[in-house]
Amino acid sequence: MSDESYHSDELKEKVSNLPHKPGVYQYFDKDGKIIYVGKAKDLRKRVSSYFNRDRYESGKTRLLVKKIRHVEHIIVANEFEALLLENSMIKEHQPKYNIQLRDDKTYPWICIKKERFPRVFPTRNVVRDGSEYFGPYASVKRMKAVLGLATKLHKVRTCNYALSEENIQKGKFKVCLEFHIGNCLGPCEGRQTEESYNASIDEIRKLVKGDVDEVIKATKERMQVAAEALDFELAAQLKANNDLLQDYQSKSVVVSPVIRDVDVASVVADDAFAYVNFMRVVNGAIIQSHSLEFKKKLDEDKEDLLLTAVAEMRSVFQSSAKEILVNIDVSAEWEHAEFHHPQRGDKKALIDFSLKNLRFFMLDRQKAQDKIDPNRHANRVLKTLKEDLRLSALPVHIECFDNSNFHGSFPVAACVVFKDAKPSKQDYRHFNIKTVEGPDDFASMEEVIYRRYKRLIDENQSLPQLIVVDGGKGQLSSAVKSLDKLELRGKVAVIGIAKKLEEIFFPEDPIPIYIDKRSESLKIIQRMRNEAHRFGITHHRNKRSKNAFQSELLEINGIGEKTAKELLRVFYSLERIKQLSQEELATVSTVAQAKAIVDYFRSRT
Repeated sequence: MSDESYHSDELKEKVSNLPHKPGVYQYFDKDGKIIYVGKAKDLRKRVSSYFNRDRYESGKTRLLVKKIRHVEHIIVANEFEALLLENSMIKEHQPKYNIQLRDDKTYPWICIKKERFPRVFPTRNVVRDGSEYFGPYASVKRMKAVLGLATKLHKVRTCNYALSEENIQKGKFKVCLEFHIGNCLGPCEGRQTEESYNASIDEIRKLVKGDVDEVIKATKERMQVAAEALDFELAAQLKANNDLLQDYQSKSVVVSPVIRDVDVASVVADDAFAYVNFMRVVNGAIIQSHSLEFKKKLDEDKEDLLLTAVAEMRSVFQSSAKEILVNIDVSAEWEHAEFHHPQRGDKKALIDFSLKNLRFFMLDRQKAQDKIDPNRHANRVLKTLKEDLRLSALPVHIECFDNSNFHGSFPVAACVVFKDAKPSKQDYRHFNIKTVEGPDDFASMEEVIYRRYKRLIDENQSLPQLIVVDGGKGQLSSAVKSLDKLELRGKVAVIGIAKKLEEIFFPEDPIPIYIDKRSESLKIIQRMRNEAHRFGITHHRNKRSKNAFQSELLEINGIGEKTAKELLRVFYSLERIKQLSQEELATVSTVAQAKAIVDYFRSRT
């Protein structure tokens, strides 16, 4: 049954009659449940594209389209309004095929309560009662620093008394301990005027908004006025306040003296997840930074993911910056802000800083997920490897080969096996080269590949999805010759990796590819190559050592293989045996054998 046969003529007609206007569309299944919400600059073009079979590159998209039975739409004024409405509807309905924002934080805010003599306090619950909320703060530490500075500079009350003018005049309240220790100026007894108190609240408001420069300027002006009026006590207090403000400002992350108010956003995505970092820069300093993780459902592109996150974060952090710096090209046009993708200078440095924070966040999230689901990391690595090497199958089983010899002597080879991106050491194999004389790596590789896969075929064992050969075009061509003899060409993928520049070669392609050095694909190939080299060298050294020790002992008349092995077992090395007396050797061998060993080595000194 084709995809198109699932859809009624009525549905197709409705889609063809959608307006060429910005808006939000909703897809419903046969049970009337919303399964997807999307935004569009042009509703008809966007929705019609889902019913075009050429679009079905993703299996998830194909499944979504098969389930659509009804479409509804809402027209809005522009693309930005469509994005906000889409976000709102996704949060409300949580459709099955929409991306999921994985962010379980409840952000802290600083609240200036709507009341006479307003209190200032931290909260995680936003109550719509007319109070002012500043934030949210992605970092509790930063929120406490701002609040601590505000309460050091200005004495505000912490009690919950209803300080109406009538209550104060009737003397219903008495000053508490906070007044006596200097943290409050006693508005409950009329010791501080409402005008004076509100002036302090105005400065706190500027401070939590990030307008530190403005507060410093106002403090300096008041300090100058107090000094001129010979009110040295007030001037000294204002100077202390100014010092606190200067110290706080110096600890802010200042990024540029010329960049004032901007938002910065960067996005990185893989097959399953997307990660976005958002930063607010006010007066040249980063005042807020937060990273998000999205669980992808369809083939969402980076621009859609970035725009969704930016709209969400600007709403949460109450940002109204006119410029948004991003790490990718963005075609969207918002009336209230412009997107820029800087290529150099201070703005590019801001993007790099955002990406650096994002990569740390991404690694932390991946490590956390890998602990919960160990197979997740392996699956991600294998999918990346499949894409980078353009493989037809997921390389669950990979085998890597390396040759070793010493000036043509003792030629050996090693095969290491990785399954699910992890070493399978019980499947490692050593090979002693049998048909090749002299240092011929190409012929040795041809022999080993043939022997390995001839045996797997004869024993009816499973073949790998990928073979990695340590070496360039020569070693790869030799491996391919054996695969051709075994009629495995095209059934098993094979590549060569050259050590010098980490070039990846493919059969019959003279031009190598270069994988990003930070890529997990290259790292796992390098790990296999290094493991094969280690495993092969170990076997090669053992073979050389064993041959060197035993061959010389066996040249002595009367010393057989059994005696030679026992002597090496007891005395560990040939060098020590050479230094022993006849009596010491006779504890392991016969007297005649001990005499023969001493005479043999004495004649060679």
